[in-house]
Amino acid sequence: MVRVSLVIVSIAAAIDDATATDVLTAATAVRRGVIRLSRRLRAERPAHDVTLLQLAVLAELNDTGPMTPGQLAAAQRVQPQSLTRVLASRAGQRVLLVSHVTPIKTLVAAALLEELALLSTSSRRVLEGASVAGDPFAPELAAAAADVSEQHAMDAIDELLRQDLIRLMRW
Repeated sequence: MVRVSLVIVSIAAAIDDATATDVLTAATAVRRGVIRLSRRLRAERPAHDVTLLQLAVLAELNDTGPMTPGQLAAAQRVQPQSLTRVLASRAGQRVLLVSHVTPIKTLVAAALLEELALLSTSSRRVLEGASVAGDPFAPELAAAAADVSEQHAMDAIDELLRQDLIRLMRW
């Protein structure tokens, strides 16, 4: 705020007194508006345990991929000690590991692989066949792509629906 005020005062000094007063009045109104908006945003923010720095760190990792804590601190323009606290707090919640930073994409892929591992072999094959057949897919195309009978495909589709890995579309 001090830098902005100095710039505005410098600009105001270069113009006549009436305009300078208008500029300073406008700058004061803008400053008050920004402060009120900041307070309102803080008040409206959902009550959860994720800080703004933690959200920024997660977004950075999602956008850029794996980074060392030093690289992450430099990217976020914070001291490494502050970032260490953020990483340690998220590590307990299995979002980040302190020894290395795991990007969100990797965590999502790991969760999907865990769900796919619970499927029967024929259901997994039909799911792969459905991905080849397109979105939305016709069961007979998924069966052909998976090289299974249509009855096996329908049984597999029932399992996939129960696991919420596919959903029915209403036309």
